[in-house]
Amino acid sequence: MKGILAGLRVVDFTQVAAGPTCTMMLADRGADVIKIEATTGDLGRQLGPPWQNGQSVIYMALNRNKRSVVLDLKTSDGIQAARRLIAGADIVVESFRPGVMRRLQLDYDTVRVGNPKLIYCSISAYGQHSPDADKPGVDGIVQAVTGLMSLCGLPGEEPSKVQTPIVDMTTGILATLAVQDALLHRQATGEGQWLDVSMYESALQLQQTSLASYFSDREVPRPCGSGAPYSAPNEAYPTRDGWIMVAAYHPQRWHAFCHLLGLQQYEHDVRFSTSSDRVQNRRELADIVATAMRTKSTKEWLPIFEEADIICAPVANYADLVSSPTFAAGEYTASFQHKEAGRVEFVRPFAPGAAKSSDALITPAPALGEHTEEILACLPVLR
Repeated sequence: MKGILAGLRVVDFTQVAAGPTCTMMLADRGADVIKIEATTGDLGRQLGPPWQNGQSVIYMALNRNKRSVVLDLKTSDGIQAARRLIAGADIVVESFRPGVMRRLQLDYDTVRVGNPKLIYCSISAYGQHSPDADKPGVDGIVQAVTGLMSLCGLPGEEPSKVQTPIVDMTTGILATLAVQDALLHRQATGEGQWLDVSMYESALQLQQTSLASYFSDREVPRPCGSGAPYSAPNEAYPTRDGWIMVAAYHPQRWHAFCHLLGLQQYEHDVRFSTSSDRVQNRRELADIVATAMRTKSTKEWLPIFEEADIICAPVANYADLVSSPTFAAGEYTASFQHKEAGRVEFVRPFAPGAAKSSDALITPAPALGEHTEEILACLPVLR
């Protein structure tokens, strides 16, 4: 099955995670993504552990369905080859620090002269025109500076971060959305455009509800572990042998929850009678609930809660996740055979609607410079 972007060419000057996530999604949708790498390769090739036969699993997961061309952009030959590639491209995605592409004369204003329909997406830490534009930034740094890290972890303990690179992933997804919007705009008007996508703004978009709450009351939020700052009970509680995440904050579920745990005396307690009361007295409530929850195992509690329509789930680790019936039924994994790493398994390309992973042709992440000769031999000469 051909992807919706089949026939479009993307020249990819990105590395590590945010940019490669965007170009991976474009490649998954059928675009021909030509990944430009320095002679030393994408820095993402050095991310690990884990390594699979010496290859970075992280790099391979984010660079499937692409072709690799090595260019030395410190030389005139490398710059000229890049210009020739861009001249025949539909989309450019780059993640250099702002100003680098201008110094190389590969910036949007320069290259659009010969390719006015070009969609040019710049991904950076803080944005092209930010006071902090010149600063480097990675996922953890942006989690810190945007306040996201201040929401994670337990009260009174050291700062914590979301362990999966959530800002990188979100930035890549939003950049893909921006590119697809620009393609629709080009289809309607014939015009290309320059897209400015930053990790900083992406992290803010992740925090819509938290920032809206702060704008309303100007109270700086504090970490509350697994709890939700706007409702309770809505957090993970310990059982005899594990943890269960429970969301029983709606009035009917709160009353049912109290009865199931034998806590009827707290059902109308002035400390817990409304959701706001329960949020204000979260720690007292958590101690009471935890004592009751520890009387049964996770497997004993789950059917009891589900029968009463209490929203809940066991707190799973990755081994639990991938062995679950839900994960298996969704066919959420795919794989490719890599020349050096062997079989590499990953989360399948996002495929809403009729498209399924089995319909997509998935090619392995390319070796460094694997397609250089093949691609450069076909480039037109610029006049």
